[in-house]
Amino acid sequence: MAGRIRAFAAFWYDFVIGDDWLVAAGVVVSLALTYWLSQTAVPAWWLVPLFLVLLLPLSLWRAARRG
Repeated sequence: MAGRIRAFAAFWYDFVIGDDWLVAAGVVVSLALTYWLSQTAVPAWWLVPLFLVLLLPLSLWRAARRG
């Protein structure tokens, strides 16, 4: 049973974190900021796309530098 739990946790870690923990952390931060901003009168729809536009080149640059 412990092996199955470990495999399940390993799957979710690989699925969420993947190869780049920085992108995963950036997505979590962007979602948290979007939630916080949505509690104000400011529209919050634009925050996640902005973070993705910033995170994608960073991720590609880091992957190219590694490879």
